[in-house]
Amino acid sequence: MANRTSTQNLRKRVQYHYRGNAEGSTLRFSLGCLLGLELRRVGSGKRMTFCKAGEADLSQWMAENARVCWIEHDEPWTMESEFISQLDLPLNLDQNSHNPFHSRLKELRSQARRRARELPVSA
Repeated sequence: MANRTSTQNLRKRVQYHYRGNAEGSTLRFSLGCLLGLELRRVGSGKRMTFCKAGEADLSQWMAENARVCWIEHDEPWTMESEFISQLDLPLNLDQNSHNPFHSRLKELRSQARRRARELPVSA
């Protein structure tokens, strides 16, 4: 992160996690897979989402169950690495292969992608 400049502020990133789709949010993708939503190829067939109904269900689930908090820090990427190494954050895959849930979540996500590739592109 220290070498990358983000084009989005925190507010936009959080809003996308809550209102976007699985193609653009790894959080939404992971939660949708854990909730058993059907991932589908959409548009040209390269993008994958939970389609309109599934994304709406996920947004509703997140509104009822997911919370966000933050702290300000001049170099937030340093804190992210510290948190991932010290806390149990099972939905974070990056820098988190030591977490016992890491391999299971990766496999769930891979299975969802494989199934989606076998299905026709959704309208």
